[in-house]
Amino acid sequence: MAIYLDHAATSPMTPEVLTAYVSALGVVGNPASIHSQGQNAKRMLEEARERVAASLGADSVEVTLTSGGTEAVNLALKGIFWARNAAPKGVVDAAARPRPRVLIAAGEHHATIDAVEWMARAEGAVIEEIPVDEFGVIDLRALEAALADDVSLVSLLWANNEVGTLQPITEVVRLASRHGVPVHADAVSAYGYVPIDFHASGLAALSVSAHKIGGPVGTGALLIARSATVVPLIHGGNQQRGRSGTQDAAGAVAFGVAATAAVAELDERSAHLTGLRDRLISGVRATVPSAILRGHPTDRLPGNAHFTFPGCEGDSLLFLLDVAGFSVSTGSACQAGVPEASHVLMAMGLSEADARGALRITLGHSTTEAEVDAFVAALPFAVERATAAGYADQVTTLGR
Repeated sequence: MAIYLDHAATSPMTPEVLTAYVSALGVVGNPASIHSQGQNAKRMLEEARERVAASLGADSVEVTLTSGGTEAVNLALKGIFWARNAAPKGVVDAAARPRPRVLIAAGEHHATIDAVEWMARAEGAVIEEIPVDEFGVIDLRALEAALADDVSLVSLLWANNEVGTLQPITEVVRLASRHGVPVHADAVSAYGYVPIDFHASGLAALSVSAHKIGGPVGTGALLIARSATVVPLIHGGNQQRGRSGTQDAAGAVAFGVAATAAVAELDERSAHLTGLRDRLISGVRATVPSAILRGHPTDRLPGNAHFTFPGCEGDSLLFLLDVAGFSVSTGSACQAGVPEASHVLMAMGLSEADARGALRITLGHSTTEAEVDAFVAALPFAVERATAAGYADQVTTLGR
C-alpha cells in the first residue's frame, strides 16, 4: 500500500466523519421545507454550521456554506469588490468604479489569481501584486505604500499552499484598517493546522474547505463578518447570506464533525506534526545534502516540508517516488498535469530552472514516524535517477 504524504492536496476522511456522512445521507428532507422532515434536515444543517463556526472563532450567522474553497474565494473576491463598487442603479460602467484596485500577495493560489484576472477583464478591476520575500512572506512596507482609499480589498493566503509559509495576518489587517479596506484570507491550507480566530483576526472574510481537514470533497465555507457585505455569485432563493441554492445537509454534517476534530487538541497535534516534519527535514538534508528547504524556516505549517533539488525535474521525482510507493506532490494539485515551473517559487525569486526541481511533502493525522523514515530512505535513489541528464533516459525506457 502506498504511503500517503500529500495531505495538502486532500486529507482522507476519518472513520468518524465517514460514519456521520453516511448516516446523514439517509435523512430525507430539504432544509428549506417547513414540514417535520425538512425541519429535521435544517436542524442537522444548523448544528453543523455551529460546529464549523466554533472551530474558527466565528458566529454561525457568519458561516456561508459553499461547494469548496474555490467557490468561497471567488465569492469573497468578487462579492466584496462588487459591494465596494456599487454603481448607480441602471449604470453598468466598469470605468466608473470608485474603488477599482485589488491588492493580492504574489504567489497566491490559482483560485485567487484566476478570479482576479477575470475581474480585471470583465469588471474593470485594477490588480496589483504585493511582492513577497525569499521565504514567501508578504512585504508589509510595499503593502502599506500601496494601500489607499481607492482599494476595494486585500486578499492573501493565511498559509501558502505550496511552501507552507505563514503570513502576518494581524499586521496586514492593521495596515488595511487605516484606510477602511477589508481583508480576505484564504485559510484553506491553514485550517486545522494552526489556530484561527476569525473574530480576533479582524478579517472581513475567510475561506476554508472541508476536504483539507478530513471532511468530504465538495464542501467548504466562506466566513463573512457581520460588518462586511458581499454581492452573491449565485442568485435564486436566498437560502444563505451571500449564496442561494439548496443546502447540502449531509455534507455540512460531515464538515461539522471534521471541524470539531480538527481543532480538538490542536496544540498537541500541531506539536506532533512539527516533530514529524522536522524529522523529515533533517533526514532529507542528511541523505540528500544538495536539497534546499523552501518557505520560512520556522513560521510555516507544521506538516509542510518543501524542497527543491538542483538538477532534478520535479515531475520525474514524483513519478519515481510514486513507483516506490510514496504519494507526494510537486505543488498545488489544482495545477497537476501542467508542466510549468511553480509561480510561487518564482515569486520568491527563483529562476524557472531552479523552480522546476520542486517536491512538496505534507503530513497529516494518519502519518507515522515509520512512514517518514521510509520516505527519507527511498529519496536518495529517486533523486539520483531524477537528474536532468537521466530524465530523458527514463522517458525513453517508459516508452518501450
